[in-house]
Amino acid sequence: MYHDHCSVAVPFYDLWHEDGHVPEIRRLLPPLLKDVRRSVMEIGAGTGLITELIAWETPAEIYAVEPSLGMRSVLVSRLAERAGLLSRVTVLPCGALDVDVDEPVEAVVMISVLHGFDAAERERLWDVLARQLEPGGLLVFNHREPPPRIPGELERMGSYPVGRHTYEIWGQVLETAGETVRARFLYQIRQRGALISEDEVVSVSHRPGRGRLDAELDAAGFTLDRDSDGLLAWRLVGNSVK
Repeated sequence: MYHDHCSVAVPFYDLWHEDGHVPEIRRLLPPLLKDVRRSVMEIGAGTGLITELIAWETPAEIYAVEPSLGMRSVLVSRLAERAGLLSRVTVLPCGALDVDVDEPVEAVVMISVLHGFDAAERERLWDVLARQLEPGGLLVFNHREPPPRIPGELERMGSYPVGRHTYEIWGQVLETAGETVRARFLYQIRQRGALISEDEVVSVSHRPGRGRLDAELDAAGFTLDRDSDGLLAWRLVGNSVK
């Protein structure tokens, strides 16, 4: 069972991602950004877990793109707690397809948000990101070949103690069609085993295979720079900006 960025209830977000992909990204991403000095755009910044990592590992100005008001609220609070970050990070209240910054950036980072875009939206996404990147700029995102998704019953995906409460995440695949998966998630808070709060989210995600992604990025003017443990780095060809 997978979990995606856009389906996570905000109070559960850091609990789940710290228990998921974030530790691995903290290990894999810094070497890819070691030469970045001026500017980074992060697509789908969420609550700022990866934003904070980018700020630690580079001296760059950061554009954090996040359409969710709830996520942005946590992100800005996180920035306010860390000296110097408020002056380095610009939080953009829009989605990836609408982003536009004043000068092309050196790098775009997109962690665990690609599945929020269907095939038509991805075509637009690559073009938008190409316009935001300088020639030779770096595009980094994580991707693994999707395993088969089979509709099934609810299963518990995570359980986290918070004071005297337990935060539980349950999920199930409802249906699949090609690269598209519709899933249901329950976010429960329990006290001494009794349910005291529950939120339900039904999400649609898209899981393209690697061959499809390679063809899309090649058509958009990118060339593969590095492939390491599911973290892909692409370079924008110098004359490919549309």
